[in-house]
Amino acid sequence: MLLTLFTMLVSGLNFPIGKMALEFGSPFLLLSIRFIAAGLLMLPFILKRPHPRKAAEWAKIAVTGLLQSALVMAGVYLSMKTIPSGSSSILSSTNPIWFIIFSFLLYRVRYRIVQWAGVLIGFFGVAVAQGFHVQLESGFWYAIGAGMAWGLATLLISRWGKAYDTWVMAAYQMLIGGVFLLATSPFVEQPHFLWDPDHLGKELFVFGWMILMSSIAQFISWYYVLMNSDPGKANVYLFLIPLFGLSSGWIILGEPLHAYVLAGALCTGIGIYLVNKPGPVSSGRAAASEGLSDPGKRKCPAG
Repeated sequence: MLLTLFTMLVSGLNFPIGKMALEFGSPFLLLSIRFIAAGLLMLPFILKRPHPRKAAEWAKIAVTGLLQSALVMAGVYLSMKTIPSGSSSILSSTNPIWFIIFSFLLYRVRYRIVQWAGVLIGFFGVAVAQGFHVQLESGFWYAIGAGMAWGLATLLISRWGKAYDTWVMAAYQMLIGGVFLLATSPFVEQPHFLWDPDHLGKELFVFGWMILMSSIAQFISWYYVLMNSDPGKANVYLFLIPLFGLSSGWIILGEPLHAYVLAGALCTGIGIYLVNKPGPVSSGRAAASEGLSDPGKRKCPAG
């Protein structure tokens, strides 16, 4: 329970701290340094663990790395350039809802009525959090896209992850995602990374948090929870991420805390709770053969 709450708290704090990082660096370059550094720090601890041997196995790790480490976090960081970190945490944390939708569309997995109710309530919460009008700012769409990529990554990891050592997969997906972000940075932004001597302590703290807490500690603690407890019960607590993200954005950055945003976060949290609590009812041989028995298995919290 303590590790679960720790992981949710770190995930929520990642949003305002990520927005602070944008003050001295461009999104893609910042994330590439974060993931490459975290992956390299993990390498000495995974060299003796079982590694993939076939090209197809490495390709699956690459796909999850591009989705989980690159697209999700790029969407989150890009969104926070135009919307508050609290709003970004609400919109991107809709990933369990997108997991349900992609599972149904791609693998024809059937879900209970209460889970589809959670989907509707979750999307209603998104509308409420935006004041019942869709803001056409780019940040809204980046955050929604991050939630979609996160949901798809979770789905693929839940179906492919059994064949991999958890720590090996986590380290290499961060490395692959980081390299992709570094390679694309010159094409999608004006890469810059500036140290301000007057705020060096703040910058070192933010960057240390991104590498040690947001990447390594968060992954290790969450995977430990999933391996030593019921993943379905643990994933119910994912609804705390937008609440922690919203409150920490208010406390750390002084972002306004409107009543409708709080109501939207609450609705989204209820939706995520309903989506995660029951297990899905698989439909057809395809779902059964893939062994998907829990929508929350091996989910990763927000980075």
